[in-house]
Amino acid sequence: MSSEVVRRVRTRIPGLDEILYGGIPERNIVLVSGGPGTGKSILGMQFLYNGLVEGEPGVFVALEEHPAAVRRSFKHFGWDITKYEEEGKFALVDAFTGGIGRYAEREKYVVKNPDDVREMIDVLRQAIKEIDAVRVVIDSVSTLYLTKPAVARSVVMLLKRVIAGLGCTAIFVSQVSAGERGFGGPGVEHAVDGIIRLDLDEYDGKLYRSIIVWKMRATKHSMLRHPLEITDKGLVVHWDKYIKFTRSGVLVEKLPEDEIRAMKKAVEEAPVVRKRVVVEEEEEE
Repeated sequence: MSSEVVRRVRTRIPGLDEILYGGIPERNIVLVSGGPGTGKSILGMQFLYNGLVEGEPGVFVALEEHPAAVRRSFKHFGWDITKYEEEGKFALVDAFTGGIGRYAEREKYVVKNPDDVREMIDVLRQAIKEIDAVRVVIDSVSTLYLTKPAVARSVVMLLKRVIAGLGCTAIFVSQVSAGERGFGGPGVEHAVDGIIRLDLDEYDGKLYRSIIVWKMRATKHSMLRHPLEITDKGLVVHWDKYIKFTRSGVLVEKLPEDEIRAMKKAVEEAPVVRKRVVVEEEEEE
């Protein structure tokens, strides 16, 4: 096994770095999958905003919501992106309006044809380079192949080559139907470096939130499902506990002490990324 130290991008979402044993490995593309109301978009926004606070510029690609709605969503949790946008550290790529409307005219990064993946990539590349972005969030990537599921894997691979090649670490939000256990597109689970699944399960008339890391290349990660909470300050992962659904009820139990110590140590010792390193920028043919 290689002894090479893996540099991390800390999510700084309470509890998430612990279950990832230090954070997301640098330049990993992570699919955050789940049904409606599970907190996928919140996770993406929180990941991006926490980076801004730590001096790591970021790009948010809005595919499913108007840019005005996206900014309201950030503000709802007290995450003020305005000053970072003014300082050239945050960029919002409008891949929703098609440049139509007065509000859209004020946007700097606009995809005129939201159905054109290559145009979106060109605008995204421009934004990454101009603000020297470290983090990227696409919400939601499944919009790009919703009506063409056969191209899901190729679309994700195309995005991955460009974003990782430019030295960024990314969250791809992916939608699934309520109760569906897939990840939002045929083959996408093999194209990405990591998968985080958010769930909302009903038991005996009550809803329970949870999070589980299905895979994450280049790092150890928790193999358990952890309780998740949405607060007025964003997501909180109860990393030192795990949740089990049984026929007799829902059980929440504490992790073994040795595992808690190992997670804490991993977070404390993980080397952290501050600036992006361009390895090689992939050009589409």
